[in-house]
Amino acid sequence: MIVQSITPVTHDLGGFKVRRVLPGKARTMVGPFIFVDEFGPAKLEIGQAMDVRPHPHINLATVTWLFEGAIDHRDSLGTYATIRPGQVNLMTAGRGIVHSERSPQAERAIGPTMYGMQTWLALPDGREEIDPAFEAQTDLPLIEAGGASARVIMGELWGQRAPTTCHAETIYAEIVLGPSGSIPIDAEADERAVMLVGGEASIGGTDLVLYELAVLAPGAALTLASATGARLMLLGGEAFTTPRHVWWNFVSSSRERINQAKDDWREGRLGVVPGDSEEFIPLPQVPSTVSYP
Repeated sequence: MIVQSITPVTHDLGGFKVRRVLPGKARTMVGPFIFVDEFGPAKLEIGQAMDVRPHPHINLATVTWLFEGAIDHRDSLGTYATIRPGQVNLMTAGRGIVHSERSPQAERAIGPTMYGMQTWLALPDGREEIDPAFEAQTDLPLIEAGGASARVIMGELWGQRAPTTCHAETIYAEIVLGPSGSIPIDAEADERAVMLVGGEASIGGTDLVLYELAVLAPGAALTLASATGARLMLLGGEAFTTPRHVWWNFVSSSRERINQAKDDWREGRLGVVPGDSEEFIPLPQVPSTVSYP
């Protein structure tokens, strides 16, 4: 049973589209997920690339998951990692981190492929100011049955637990349904949602709309199914009792903490990215990502 459907706000970045379903006026969070972007699929021209210049985060963790393509990640901890399909990259901002995301040189030479998910997780009360950290996990459980395969990215699903760090109770999985494939959806999480990112599928007999976020009724036993094949993301986890505020790349339970982060970025106190320190994204006057009262 779907209790809420959220239509994405789509941004055309010149070569590929980004579709944002959280945060928005209709809803700010599903479990710890406070920001959910889907991008692509797209094939850029030779010479085009994704170049997200160094920028800061606080009081959140970013989760990058690719279906196709590759992204070079660098951060102020000195991390350098190339993100590829099948590998989850979890960057915990905590008290503050700066990072950049760019197409690798090898991808630029052939025209980068862009298709994947970028999500943020709010950090729970008492853990918002933890030390920043980075991890990449590839040994992720794969469940195959009923013409479906499901990769557990975070948390425990279908009796399998991913090794990825969870700061709050979190579920996150990529599900691929073959023709006539189906899979039951675990009902234990406080809040759950699914997003159809390719093909055609239904849940509990209700057709899903491509790129919409379908928020599911708590505790309801539901089955995902597809007649022709589909790719979907399942996400959710524990419901937060303390509201979170979002302003640009900052998330916090405290508006004052966000204002401090603004000042810190203006004054250059949040650090630099080794190997990518010549550019940065300045603090915007009007951010594209904000929370709503």
